[in-house]
Amino acid sequence: MVSLSETAAPADRRQTARAAHLWLLLLLGVSALASLGIGASGVSLWATLGKLATGDALSLSERVVLMNIRLPRLITGIAVGAALAVSGALMQGLFRNPLADPGIVGVSAGAGLGAVTAIVLGPLLPVTLFGPALLPLAAFIGAWASMLLLYRVATRAGRTSVATMLLAGIALAALAGAISGLMVYHADDDQLRDLTFWQLGSLTGASWSKIGIVGPVILIAILLAQTLGRGLNGLALGEAAAHHIGIEVQRTKTSAILCVAAATGAAVAISGGIGFIGIVVPHLLRLATGPDHRMLLVNSALLGASLLLLADVISRVVIAPAELPIGIVTAVLGAPVFIWILLRQRGVVDL
Repeated sequence: MVSLSETAAPADRRQTARAAHLWLLLLLGVSALASLGIGASGVSLWATLGKLATGDALSLSERVVLMNIRLPRLITGIAVGAALAVSGALMQGLFRNPLADPGIVGVSAGAGLGAVTAIVLGPLLPVTLFGPALLPLAAFIGAWASMLLLYRVATRAGRTSVATMLLAGIALAALAGAISGLMVYHADDDQLRDLTFWQLGSLTGASWSKIGIVGPVILIAILLAQTLGRGLNGLALGEAAAHHIGIEVQRTKTSAILCVAAATGAAVAISGGIGFIGIVVPHLLRLATGPDHRMLLVNSALLGASLLLLADVISRVVIAPAELPIGIVTAVLGAPVFIWILLRQRGVVDL
């Protein structure tokens, strides 16, 4: 017989997760307004809204800044932040380890190799058919090539070994890093500047054309990830136990791997390397609202999008009119939290 006290805690956690969902929606709205209204150009969102309310025409500079710069950047920030956070939640559920990260399987390294190749060798290629889409397309191809290779190595007789995939991902990341190093060695000064800025992560290159390329991939991956909540909850009990309660273990693992590859690859393709979102966001939400992936995945998407937008605002204003790579901001904010997670795992801290 189950006592009332034994059922109260899960009910409280579910209620907390629902309340957090509403607060996170509010945080995302505030972050979006800040992203649209703050920047080095001096164009004010509030003044623009006032003009629209009174029927006054917007100036050309206001239309360009809001519609061609800030709005694509806002949508890109939401997509990338949500993709990285959801990928982190999937990886942590799949590995049953709160320190798992989307880059752990080498997908980010593969995407980085594709982007480096495009930057260094792009001038030598006939790129007229691709234009500004060359960089995200190359990064996306690199991510998917890495995923296919890892899946082929780790899958035998229809079953995917997570441990084998982890080890293969480490090896692949090392190989991709070595090849990228060779590319960097042969890059000229202009290419080195592009490589440095891209590797540190940035939303500067956001555009409607790039959103059209990678946006649908991220959206589909995030939506599919939301269907894996029950399966990941079952995997938390162990694969044997999950199988006995009706979870299709292999399909859940395969779907999670594909979602991580698609979401992370597309995010890296459009924004470069942005760290700590995938580790910190799901772990903090798990501590605050519980481990139920049915709410954790959607809340991770909301919090990841909000944090990346806020980090982007900081990167724009801290040394305005210049701009910091957003990866520096997320590292400065996320590294202390990551250290705290490590200390908490070892029992050094209690909170």
